[in-house]
Amino acid sequence: MMSFDWKKIRSVALAGVLAATASLSLVPVVPAAAQTRALPDFTDLVEQVGPSVVNIRTLEKVSPRQGPGPGVDEDMLEFFRRHGLPMPNIPRQAPRPNRPAPQDEEQPRGVGSGFILSADGYIMTNAHVVDGADEVLVTLTDKREFKARIIGADKRSDVAVVKIEASGLPAVRVGDVNRLKVGEWVMAIGSPFGFESTVTAGIVSAKQRDTGEYLPFIQTDVAINPGNSGGPLINMRGEVVGINSQIYSRSGGFMGISFAIPMDEAMRVSDQLRASGRVSRGRIGVQIGPVNKEVAESIGLGKPHGAQVIGVEPGAPAEKAGVEAGDIIVKFDGKTIEKSSDLPRLVGATKPGSKVSLTVFRRGASKELTVIIAEIEADKPTKKAVDKGGKPKAAGASQVLGLTVSELSEDQRKELKIKGGVRVETATEGAARAGLREGDVIVAVANNEVDSVKTFEAIAGKLDKTKSVVVLVRRGEMAQYAVIRPTR
Repeated sequence: MMSFDWKKIRSVALAGVLAATASLSLVPVVPAAAQTRALPDFTDLVEQVGPSVVNIRTLEKVSPRQGPGPGVDEDMLEFFRRHGLPMPNIPRQAPRPNRPAPQDEEQPRGVGSGFILSADGYIMTNAHVVDGADEVLVTLTDKREFKARIIGADKRSDVAVVKIEASGLPAVRVGDVNRLKVGEWVMAIGSPFGFESTVTAGIVSAKQRDTGEYLPFIQTDVAINPGNSGGPLINMRGEVVGINSQIYSRSGGFMGISFAIPMDEAMRVSDQLRASGRVSRGRIGVQIGPVNKEVAESIGLGKPHGAQVIGVEPGAPAEKAGVEAGDIIVKFDGKTIEKSSDLPRLVGATKPGSKVSLTVFRRGASKELTVIIAEIEADKPTKKAVDKGGKPKAAGASQVLGLTVSELSEDQRKELKIKGGVRVETATEGAARAGLREGDVIVAVANNEVDSVKTFEAIAGKLDKTKSVVVLVRRGEMAQYAVIRPTR
């Protein structure tokens, strides 16, 4: 029978417990306060930037209506106003003789936000906040109120600058938008629904979001509502990186998607507004569209990029430079055009009078052109081609690719300013599915120029009928590519 030394066993067990306890004590215990420090704390940012954010109220002058006729119940009229019902057709009381005409009254028009650009009173906001206002009132966080004058407003970028007569104001610090990253925390301060100095926060959802003609917006999930317009979007360093401008909404309220104007773009606009009260932008006079994958592969461009020239304005800088409808502009001033919306931004940011290089892709090859930038002006209506020569006879017509085509008259060529091409008389099967129709003019097939029906037939005869073919089509003054797929 075995015997046990119980004293020895107890001492060994106690030593094991102590060792285990000692090893547990080596595991660091993270206090709850330290864990919460990993979450963003916006309190310092609010104290730092809050005094630079202002509330903007606008007023407009309206002519007072004459009072209701005698015996009309004011309570009844108020009932119709409150419930949005159409006002009853009540004859108005005629003004009494020798009574002075009533003066225009100032009524509230809207509420927005803004932020102080400089200590001497320049304030940035949205153009739509001050658009149409007869008077602009700016309220600071210390409750001081000033009448502001509009220095300038640019509707294309939705940026405006107003000025109040004050000094020593707390100006914001402008951040570098290029350092802004998707997923980064950002904060907004503004006056949603008129509630001043309201703070909301979220993250950057996307950059370079195409929703405007000239601006690649910053998309966030920061709560933005009516009244926030013109307020700052602030990064975690306390710098303004954007102007809260738009929301995506089906209800009129916030739905988790909001957009801000990048601050680098806004500063370029504000500098011009402060200098001259207006913004000067470049133009070259082209109508453009996107280049899809199928077209890019069909014409030998490779990956889809660039801006497809749909139309060229007569007498515009692009026409003088030799740009043709159907060209793909792939570079502007040495900068690659990744998507069609890049072109108007680059052209618009170029000083009028500048001489700039253009790289266009035309019928399978790149071509270098030089264009002199003009200043942007009101869009001109597209002039439709007039068929002065009447409908051409179908003599010599050919039926290929589901198309019946015929020769162009000399008058038609002069009207369209083209040397060749054939007119579509009918379009069936794949051609019809590609969107071609009677009256269209085909100027190129599979990157080959078409100058007559004979040329069209020769090119079409060499095509692989089992593969898609791309054609360049003129419709009036506009040009576009169409892909005709084989009939299954």
